[in-house]
Order: sequence, then C-alpha cells, then structure tokens
Amino acid sequence: MSNRSTRASNAIDRLKERSGNPGWSMSRTGSGHFFLTEGPGKPPLCPPMELDEFVAFVNAQGPQKPQRISKLDVAFEKQLTRKASKA
Repeated sequence: MSNRSTRASNAIDRLKERSGNPGWSMSRTGSGHFFLTEGPGKPPLCPPMELDEFVAFVNAQGPQKPQRISKLDVAFEKQLTRKASKA
C-alpha cells in the first residue's frame, strides 16, 4: 500500500471513529483518484478527487471532534480580552 493510500485510509478511519459508522469506505480509480462511499458496492458520495482534496472532503464529513483547549489557552484569551478592553 502506498503512502497515498495510507493517508486516505487514515482519513476514512477517523471518519468511522467520529461518526460511529463502520461502513464508510473509499475506492481508488485507475487514474489514482479517490472517492467516498457509505459501504462497498454503494454509489459514490463525491466525484473522484486528488488525494489532498479527498482527505479534506473526508475530514469535513460527519460530526467534528471538539477542539481541545488547554488552561493556558484560556488564560491567554482572557489576557487578550483585558488588553483589548483597556485600549
């Protein structure tokens, strides 16, 4: 399996984990393009795409993970808000 396929497969694995749907699948055309389906043998949900475009498309599908925010990020935001209100 090439790096291209591995990167696309990892995007599909993340989608399966986020959505809780183990049926997501990808296919690769003879020209090296990828497309997403809801399962093997089902119709494609997108036109065939280049790797970067496909990974971005898959990452945008399904529920998104909330972004983790550290205590330091929260404190920094408070400082920025205080400095902005003083100006």
